[in-house]
Amino acid sequence: MKTYSAKPTEVTRQWYIIDAGEAPLGRVATQIAILLTGKSKPQFTKHIDCGDFVVVINAKDTKVTGDKLDKKMYYKHSGHPSGLKEATLREKMEKDPTFAITKAVRGMLPVNRLRDDRLLRLKVYEGAEHKHEAQKPKLISIKDVK
Repeated sequence: MKTYSAKPTEVTRQWYIIDAGEAPLGRVATQIAILLTGKSKPQFTKHIDCGDFVVVINAKDTKVTGDKLDKKMYYKHSGHPSGLKEATLREKMEKDPTFAITKAVRGMLPVNRLRDDRLLRLKVYEGAEHKHEAQKPKLISIKDVK
């Protein structure tokens, strides 16, 4: 019996919509990462990008639990002495509501050559409107996923 290995030509990509306001940030990001990597597909192969397209709507309504809005810090360093900048999740969300979802999903994807291509298939929108109706995306409810 031979082990099946998917080929790039055999990959079929679906389009999915996820509402970020339904569940906490971590649960939403976990489901997005699973869809982007294609781990839920039977033909999943680690070294081939088998993932789907994911459209995330209502990023401004992202929920976080506890005091994470004020206590979760994001750091950035310029490389120069005393060049460390820090910002809370609340500050980042006010400036760019899509940042938290993109950053959380990026951290959940495996660090390899496929990560950047997978992130290009992630489309995050601040409100409920998006421009991907022509692809006929399927709505996935995070509440139903276990």
